[in-house]
Amino acid sequence: MLCDYHVHTHYSDDSEYLMEDVVKDGINKGLSEICFTDHVDYGIKYDWDDPRAFQKRYETLLANVNYPEYEKEIDELKEKYKDQITLKMGLEFGIQTHTIEKYQKLFHEYPFDFIILSIHQVEDQEFWTQDFQKGKTQLEYNMRYYQEMLEVVKTYKDYSVLGHMDLITRYDLNGAIDFTYIQDIVKDILEIVIKDGKGIEINTSYHRYGLKDMTPSRNILKLYKELGGQIITIGSDSHQPDHLGAYIEEAREELKKLGFEYYCTFDKMQPIFHEL
Repeated sequence: MLCDYHVHTHYSDDSEYLMEDVVKDGINKGLSEICFTDHVDYGIKYDWDDPRAFQKRYETLLANVNYPEYEKEIDELKEKYKDQITLKMGLEFGIQTHTIEKYQKLFHEYPFDFIILSIHQVEDQEFWTQDFQKGKTQLEYNMRYYQEMLEVVKTYKDYSVLGHMDLITRYDLNGAIDFTYIQDIVKDILEIVIKDGKGIEINTSYHRYGLKDMTPSRNILKLYKELGGQIITIGSDSHQPDHLGAYIEEAREELKKLGFEYYCTFDKMQPIFHEL
């Protein structure tokens, strides 16, 4: 069983990958299951029916997913390809502490199977532009990133897994910070995640970003296991055809090496465990 649980389509503002093309490619690549997880980033973006969504920032439209159309197309594709592949409806929530209420409302409006909770910005500052890191030491911006994550998981509970938990590493011009500096706050976050019955994801995009470690790092994965964490999904963070399904099998092998026995898919926000 080969599943990709982090997949973006043309409903995300950073992808032009048509949803039906994703399904066809997934079938051709031998995927058994795909969960669509298009972007929602309140704070820096607006909903599809808000005129401000058609403004641009960094040459990108500021539009979140068109939710009614998204749900409609997924339902149509589920029926059309029901004998060839399993399709699930999710979203990737790029939550910040000051946007939590918007996500609480959105979550209860649609029948989601799966939600990735990601920290994409802090105080509406982007990591990939270095706006967030500017004027801070490496320790300061790493600690501020994890502090935001900690505050979010203390309050927000309508999610399935934490996405690319150490995302800040991807955009750290100084390389990955020594884990000993962040271990305590990462432990605090993981303890809440586990207590709440949530999980984390392995995001295989670390390959295409040229990172030296997995995402999240092996240190985080080991700590998660030591603390009793069991819920793990695997996703490519795909935005185009060559991303889809990439390195999923390798990630499963890496999990085995770390002592994990299962990975998860989701249905109606409930984890389903599969042997690795």
